[in-house]
Amino acid sequence: MERIILYYSDGGKTKVVAETLAVNLRCDICQIKDMKKRDGIRNRFTSTIDAFRESKTEIYPPTLDLEEYDTIYIGTPTWANNPTPAIITLIDRCNLRGKDIVLFTTTNTSDGESALEKMEMKVRARGARVVQQFSIKTKDKSLDKLQKDTDRLYMTLDLALY
Repeated sequence: MERIILYYSDGGKTKVVAETLAVNLRCDICQIKDMKKRDGIRNRFTSTIDAFRESKTEIYPPTLDLEEYDTIYIGTPTWANNPTPAIITLIDRCNLRGKDIVLFTTTNTSDGESALEKMEMKVRARGARVVQQFSIKTKDKSLDKLQKDTDRLYMTLDLALY
């Protein structure tokens, strides 16, 4: 069974979760980059609006061939209770037919459920099956604590199954 983790990370916390999972799962990993400038107060505000509207954006890599993968992990920070524009764009561009999907979000304040629901609807519309989903709270956590929490969640959810 071949697996890959696809993720977008803005502040580095989703990256820590994705990389920790990749080490535990011994799988491939690919960071999705948003080509739109997202830093600074004004850009943060427009980024929140983009997430709320589920706007598309230019991403790198622009497309991915996922044919060899059976299970795909997709991770994103939660913006305005939504997945990021980069992840929405990625899902809409990928052929997910027949794939098993594990969704995850990182969040400061919310429980991430709204973002997970929106991602689930989108991947199901692309022909995939969501086999697991989870959210990790990141507020006031050091990167080391976040890594330990991810390791614990990996064991608790038995993510090696997927």
